[in-house]
Amino acid sequence: MKFQGIAIAFITTLEDGRMVSMTVDELVAFMVELEWDYRNNRRIERHINQARFCYKANIEHLDFETDRNLDKNQIMRFADCNFIDKSETIIITGSTGIGKNYVASAIGNQACILDYKVLYANTTKLFANRKMSKADGSYIKEIARIEKQDLLILDDFGI
Repeated sequence: MKFQGIAIAFITTLEDGRMVSMTVDELVAFMVELEWDYRNNRRIERHINQARFCYKANIEHLDFETDRNLDKNQIMRFADCNFIDKSETIIITGSTGIGKNYVASAIGNQACILDYKVLYANTTKLFANRKMSKADGSYIKEIARIEKQDLLILDDFGI
């Protein structure tokens, strides 16, 4: 039944002696809660790995103090990912080296945490891969894979 979270919880409660002080109901509730946490964390990890981000960025780690002209209020509104449900587009612009990709990765990471499917792609490589997929006959499959995503982050779009 693949209850890895429960197995880990059972072993840790045996090792640290918490099992002695818990009732049966508390122990079962504790194990079920850890199983849920385990599965939720695995789901988030899977979404993040499938997105292929170039940075391991989080909204919490964004630096709003430097002269990057980041509006904290606007970024926090993007962090709730309502723009995905509304099918809105976000364009992040600015000078080279100010962290546009990092901000995009942070928003994408937050979307993964909120259970959205995300794909982070370099535009040049994405278009080259689509051209190659036309040649080998996998174009429709690749486009279907992109269409299944809730959020598509295109890096270096204007180059």
